[in-house]
Amino acid sequence: MKRIFITAFTALVLFSCQNEQTESSDSAATAAAHRGCATQEVLEAQLKEDPTLAIRMNEIEAFTNNRLLTNRLVNGKVEIPVVVNVLYKTAAENISDAQIQSQIDVLNADFNALNSDYNSVPALFSGVKANVGITFVLEKINRKSTTKTSWGTRDAMKKTKQGGLDPTSPTTKLNLWACTIGGGILGYAQFPGGSSATDGVVIDSKYFGVSGSANYPYNLGRTGTHEVGHWMNLRHIWGDASCGSDLVSDTPTHNTANYGVPAYPHYSTCTGTPVEMTMNYMDYTDDRGMYMFSLGQKSRMAAIFASGGPRAAFGI
Repeated sequence: MKRIFITAFTALVLFSCQNEQTESSDSAATAAAHRGCATQEVLEAQLKEDPTLAIRMNEIEAFTNNRLLTNRLVNGKVEIPVVVNVLYKTAAENISDAQIQSQIDVLNADFNALNSDYNSVPALFSGVKANVGITFVLEKINRKSTTKTSWGTRDAMKKTKQGGLDPTSPTTKLNLWACTIGGGILGYAQFPGGSSATDGVVIDSKYFGVSGSANYPYNLGRTGTHEVGHWMNLRHIWGDASCGSDLVSDTPTHNTANYGVPAYPHYSTCTGTPVEMTMNYMDYTDDRGMYMFSLGQKSRMAAIFASGGPRAAFGI
């Protein structure tokens, strides 16, 4: 199991800037071969454009670590109002109200341990599987017809002046954008600490919810669960590095991302050769292969909603 020890240096290394992903122009009409989440790449681009973001995120890490160490997390209930912004050129992209509601239903199931596959968690991890206890309420759907075939990952869909839709009250509402992203990307999220003008989660319309245009093997709404996990400050389980850290103490160290549905047990070759938690929502497995958060991830998410946390305005 991983132990959390954060210094200013390691935090700065964690948030170091690398390459920047540009907007995609291809239509991405076919389903993605592997899960592609651009959250880390988007973060690196944002850090390059705004060096003060690293400072804010380091402060959030320090706040989160302090909450975890002092065990002063408020035991309450978080109910998140959701605004869904649909950007479409084709009828398939103009996903139905029912498909949108199906995504909200998946979030409520997955974040409250009500998913039908929750009891499939292996005995090895049964002691750390978590009911996060956060609920989501669909408040509004905004729709806009566009001429764009794909939006890329530079937040154009979040800006009315660039043909998209500005977020609605992003400090108190979770904004989701449903559109064609392109480049094989299923979705991406903005971590706490970023600009409120671009805060929220983007999900490709082909992987939004469980009905309508949702494409196998990403047709169970778990792209939404994965990306909302990022929005709540969760890292990829492999830490976006070989044998990296996701800053959670009870998730095993992974070599790298896992794809498809790995046979259990799947062993890591990292120190201690632990069995990897491939069924965790923050891995890259197919939708049917991911069905749990850990208690450590729950505590990390709860910290951002506590008084003084970066999403405290949502209440806890």
